[in-house]
Parts: sequence; structure tokens; C-alpha cells
Amino acid sequence: MKGFYFITDANLSLAGNRNDVRAAAKAGAGIIQYRRKEGTTASLYKEAMELKSLCGDATFIVNDRVDIALAVDADGVHIGRDELPVRSVRHLLGPDKIIGVTVRDLEEAVQAEKEGADYLGVGPVYHTSTKRDAGPPSGIHLIRSVRSACTLPVIAIGGITLENAGEVIKAGADMICAVSATVTEPDVEKAVSDFQKLFTYC
Repeated sequence: MKGFYFITDANLSLAGNRNDVRAAAKAGAGIIQYRRKEGTTASLYKEAMELKSLCGDATFIVNDRVDIALAVDADGVHIGRDELPVRSVRHLLGPDKIIGVTVRDLEEAVQAEKEGADYLGVGPVYHTSTKRDAGPPSGIHLIRSVRSACTLPVIAIGGITLENAGEVIKAGADMICAVSATVTEPDVEKAVSDFQKLFTYC
């Protein structure tokens, strides 16, 4: 896992999830995560199926909804600390699917690795208004600490922009997420490409 990790946000998007996913895939995003909190299960299933078909070579992850991930045969699921335990998700998904876990401190990171997570979503690194329940910013010191203590890929999220992404990568992040800095841009493909280029130099 290396490069840009794209997350959809229908509420912030200028062009809509479908166009955003097409653009992110074209720009070479390594992972595309479908994140949507509102909507019926049927509507989420339908959209997830459509987005999965647009991902190309990118890994397709569903946020929170293990049932949707199973129904559309996604590559994996990303869960928060208020969701099902990692072991239970693994039992449902099987050994070959990817499970990512959001962690907000070193203790949670170590625990998630012990429980069998495949990658760690660490943050929020900086202040973010994209996710209201994200909690206080942890700064890049948490990225460094998790990188030193854990062997899993580290995906950094929260308030990341082109201006500060370089220091996040240098701190040890394998991938970065930047929702507001991509889906609110008029050219999502260019925005994702600009983030991707940072991994060449950092």
C-alpha cells in the first residue's frame, strides 16, 4: 500500500461520487473507499456496485458497512472503533478480504494490529471539519509513533493538504487521504495526481 487513498463524500463533492471515482481511478489512486452515512441499504448497495465498476485497478473498500461490502464483493471494509470488532469482521469477510481500522492513539493501533487488521487509518492528523466525530488532531508525532511500533501500513487522514502532506509522508505514512482537498476541487483528477506526485519526492 503506497500512494493516495481516495474517500468519497457526496455531501462535499462538486461533481458527484461517480465522477469523483472515475477521476480518482484515472489519476492512479491505489485505494478507493466508498463512504456514505445516509441512505437506505438498497440505495447504498446500488451505488456501491456502480462505484466498484468504475474503480479500474484500484482496491475498492466500503466504509463501516460490512453487509454492503459482502453484497458487492468489495476488496475489503474500513471500520471505526464503534463498529464490530476486527475478529468478528474477519469471521464474516473471510481471510482474503482487507480490513482497515481507524485508530486515534498508539494503544488502539497496537491493539488493532494484534486483532488482525490489515492497515491502520491514523488521525485526524490535523484539524478537520469533514468528519464531525473525528476528535482532536494528533499531529504527525502519532504517525511516527505508530510507524515505529507497528508493522502494518499506515494511512494518514484528517486536515491533510498539498502544503502539509509532505511532512506527513516523511513521518512514515504509507498512504494519505485528503477528502476536502480533492472532492471540492473542480478537477479531481488533477488534485489526486498532485498528491500522488508527492510520493515520488518524499
